Amino acid sequence: MQRKPPEIVAAVDLGSNSFHMIVCSLSNGKLITLDQLKEMVRLASGLDKNNILDTDTQQRALACLERFGQRIRNFPPESVRIVGTNTLRAAKNAPQFLAKAEQALSHPIHIISGIEEARLIYQGVAFSLGSQGNVRLVMDIGGGSTEYIIGSGANPLSKESLHMGCVSLSNWFFPDGKLSKAAFDKAVLFAEQQLEPIETRFQPCHWHEAIGASGTLKSLAKVLQAKNWSNNGITRAGLELLAEHLCQCTHISELNLPDIDDERLPVFPGGLAIAYATFKSLNIEQMTISEGALREGLIQDMLGRIYDQDIRAATTQNIAERYHTDRQHALRIKQTVKYILDNVTSGKNAATAQQAFITDENGHQFLDWAADLHEIGQDIAHSQYHKHSAYVIENGDLAGFSKQDQTVLAAIIRSHRRKFSFARFLNLPTPWNEYAPYLTLILRLAVLLRRNRHDEDLPPFKINLGKNKMSLKFPSGWLAQAPLTHADLAQEADYLKDAGFTLTFS
Repeated sequence: MQRKPPEIVAAVDLGSNSFHMIVCSLSNGKLITLDQLKEMVRLASGLDKNNILDTDTQQRALACLERFGQRIRNFPPESVRIVGTNTLRAAKNAPQFLAKAEQALSHPIHIISGIEEARLIYQGVAFSLGSQGNVRLVMDIGGGSTEYIIGSGANPLSKESLHMGCVSLSNWFFPDGKLSKAAFDKAVLFAEQQLEPIETRFQPCHWHEAIGASGTLKSLAKVLQAKNWSNNGITRAGLELLAEHLCQCTHISELNLPDIDDERLPVFPGGLAIAYATFKSLNIEQMTISEGALREGLIQDMLGRIYDQDIRAATTQNIAERYHTDRQHALRIKQTVKYILDNVTSGKNAATAQQAFITDENGHQFLDWAADLHEIGQDIAHSQYHKHSAYVIENGDLAGFSKQDQTVLAAIIRSHRRKFSFARFLNLPTPWNEYAPYLTLILRLAVLLRRNRHDEDLPPFKINLGKNKMSLKFPSGWLAQAPLTHADLAQEADYLKDAGFTLTFS
């Protein structure tokens, strides 16, 4: 459904090294940057050996987010995208931190996979550089991960995310800023080992130009230019000179690098090691720098959603095709879901969340995706196929979907048949922990009513949905002529009764 686009949009990238925010005005589909904020939080430095984010780092991050939050607090929900990356993927206590962070920002935070991060980075670079036809290698060194993408125009063709970043390598190999040739060699070797499984696919025979898209790579380019070790971005020869200079120092305070601020200096050695190893392993001679990165990619992705070109819809169709689902049956389910949503009424004792989801477009969108994907597990095994479907959805790389999106969709699909339990939804992010059970009940009913997989129309029926009960009223005599549906509804009533929910029908 086409809706009036917001006048201002914002994207926030909660990276492992820096937090970034960009605010843009939107007029006739054209973007104008109004504001940019960046703070070097070094979130990855706060992870201990058990992947627990320490209190001091959390407080530093939350103070930054309070400042960011003041800028976007009154923005409508559809005009803001906020994502967390590697450190928030890894931190075991991330849910507790995210609850505080979302309160500071007044908007939800979505954790994205490394592959989704790579896709969004490429989108930002492609927007920044325009739609030239060259096949590009894009590299982005983050605080906790490094992404590599080959793409052409606006289309990423191959994506990888490796678990190494400028913060993590600096902490591991250059603690307290100590430098040595032995430490640098070890850091480079570690990075080369991470690159080894992907280096064949990312050699220059597969691309025409290399582009860097992170603050680390921008800083490297500035240093090389200031030192007259490169006059065009980053060169392999320039990196070798910079590495030689670093190995002659015993502490980062001795580096004497122009154009590097004090905040970036502690993570500079790790970033240099990753860049140097990448140039060696992938045989890169020269790399130019792009201004576009993850936050610009988020803006582009948001525009797709605003203008009904949501990448998640295309991803859903691609997965459905890959797993050979019955597309005609999925359409029947979607049509039945729409009929139910158009005709459902709320009783006096309806839950607030239950009343809200009936008119929530986002919830309807998830039901459509669930209808398309609920049977993909049958391509693996018919028995318990709903569990196979949910596993693929929750653990796959789904372009456009955050990890929370995938968890919600998997929970709905996992519960669309057989036993039903409200407890299965308790750990979903707000408001899905309250919405999703009712969305699932709608999907269960649609699947049940379409069990015969025929195209004939269902009779008009009435549905009333309350907090703990649902009632169905069919035309007189119809159920007597549909004994299988009658038996299925009786079985469904038993399933729901075990969950403390009452289903009545006549």
